[in-house]
Amino acid sequence: MNTGVKITAFAAALAATFGTAYGIGKGVGPVAEPAKAVHGEHAASASASADGHAGHGEGDGVAHLPGGLQVSDGGYTLALQTPTAAVGRSVLKFAVKDAAGENVTAFTTEHGKELHFIVASRDLTVFRHLHPEKAPDGTWTTAVDLPAAGGYKAFADFTPAAPGARALTLGADLAVPGAYAPRPLPAAAPTANVDGYQVRLGGTLDPGKAGELRLTVTKGGKPVTDLEPYLGAYGHLVALRQGDLAYLHVHPNEGGPGPDVSFTATAPSAGTYRLFLDFQHEGKVRTAAFTVTAGAGGKTPAEAPAPATTGTGGDGHGAPGHSHG
Repeated sequence: MNTGVKITAFAAALAATFGTAYGIGKGVGPVAEPAKAVHGEHAASASASADGHAGHGEGDGVAHLPGGLQVSDGGYTLALQTPTAAVGRSVLKFAVKDAAGENVTAFTTEHGKELHFIVASRDLTVFRHLHPEKAPDGTWTTAVDLPAAGGYKAFADFTPAAPGARALTLGADLAVPGAYAPRPLPAAAPTANVDGYQVRLGGTLDPGKAGELRLTVTKGGKPVTDLEPYLGAYGHLVALRQGDLAYLHVHPNEGGPGPDVSFTATAPSAGTYRLFLDFQHEGKVRTAAFTVTAGAGGKTPAEAPAPATTGTGGDGHGAPGHSHG
């Protein structure tokens, strides 16, 4: 990839299996006046987890895995009350439970939401960024449209509103019964097309080393210079590692409103990742997806010969399999 970029999220020192990750992230404040303050979930800390979320305090001797690999962490558990869903539209219910087994009802608001909820297929061809509603008893509910049978994973990204609580990303398995045929991961390509927009990816994603990424949005060959704030930012990026779906959630650097949305990220290990960029324009959120290989010998999207073509998702947002709820 030829283009330099900026995504602030992770400075990594990898944990046991893949190394201990450490992340510092630059958040985006009110869009009219971008803030220079560090984002809450990516606080500058001498110990932060590999998903870019703040970890335990210094000297606690605890190493943290990348986000999403555990259903329980830090005394909190993602309790998926609907572990199966139907092909097509269905309703998911879940709760975050504390160490006493009680539903957590108070969360810290980050980017306009108390909790961010992602559902992705194990083969990384389906991506849903959902916005569940919380009941007074701490039960969360959201509709989801899943196009095919197979294995999925649900991610809850949140910070409990409790003294000393750190930001967490927990993951739980979700099954959609039926005939299942895994689909190959889309090939790496420098551009993705969605609803008449073209997004070009430049930069590098390196294991254990901060790399810069820039995503440039155009429409009809012209730069889109009036991107709209989505959850308080001009773009959101989620990266999932092929194989175990380790979760990296980053937010853009200062700048905007387009055509570039820039980030800085560190991959927790070598391997293949699927990147999902959410951006909003003309009142609609769309998702552009890319396949990237981090590590020696890996091909960058810029080296791939053909762009990845995507269309409108089942609920009208994003690429096929990449929608919002």
